[in-house]
Amino acid sequence: MSKKIISAVVMGLFLCFQGQAQKICAHRGFWQCDEAVNSQNSLASLRLAQEHGLWGSEFDVHLTADDIVVVNHDADFYGILIHTSEYEDLLTYRLPNGETIPTLYEYLDQGSLSPCMLVMEIKPQDTVAASLILTQRCIQALRAENLLDPSRVMFISFSYPVCEWIAQHLPEFDNQYLEGDKDPETVHASGINGIDYHYSVFKRHPDWVARAHALGMSVNTWTVDNKADMEYVKGLGVDVITTNKPLVLKEVLGL
Repeated sequence: MSKKIISAVVMGLFLCFQGQAQKICAHRGFWQCDEAVNSQNSLASLRLAQEHGLWGSEFDVHLTADDIVVVNHDADFYGILIHTSEYEDLLTYRLPNGETIPTLYEYLDQGSLSPCMLVMEIKPQDTVAASLILTQRCIQALRAENLLDPSRVMFISFSYPVCEWIAQHLPEFDNQYLEGDKDPETVHASGINGIDYHYSVFKRHPDWVARAHALGMSVNTWTVDNKADMEYVKGLGVDVITTNKPLVLKEVLGL
């Protein structure tokens, strides 16, 4: 099958999902699935999310000591702290699937090949200043790759200052706070236009989804990995469901 045909199929799937009440986002790429074993935040896991026509794929970024943005969930890589290491030091080790830890530019190169939404989680660094430097480096990379586009990228972070910075400088982008200790009204008052809370938060506060929507905020929830919880958040009307089991979620949503 030609690349043009594959791209057309993927785009068709993407547009189909865009019309659904809930959108599917793969948590850390498409890495916990029955059909393949892929390392989280790897290029291979992102490719699978793209090939399955998922609405989005979530990934995490950190800044090395020599100012390179890398894609990795944890603040360390094989026990080596990323923020105190130079990128070359990290290349000694490989992800379980054999890849080296990808830079943000490598990840965005792959991400640019399909309309799959790139859900960038900006990880809190050791200081607020470092977190904001990381944010600015991410913006530079997105601009350089022609992906600084609200239809292609959304931002999430556990760092409230990061979310506030994005709200101030990039208000047109979907920008979700990733905690759960702040109600929608408090988050909205800071100019942040979305929330991304673990589904257990919405079990404690089922009215927060409707309250967020009343304020014009977007709502994501993670990591919803069994059918009962998927059905629950589906019923609440969240906008995006982030999951380690996207194929199961497809069944629940009837896709």
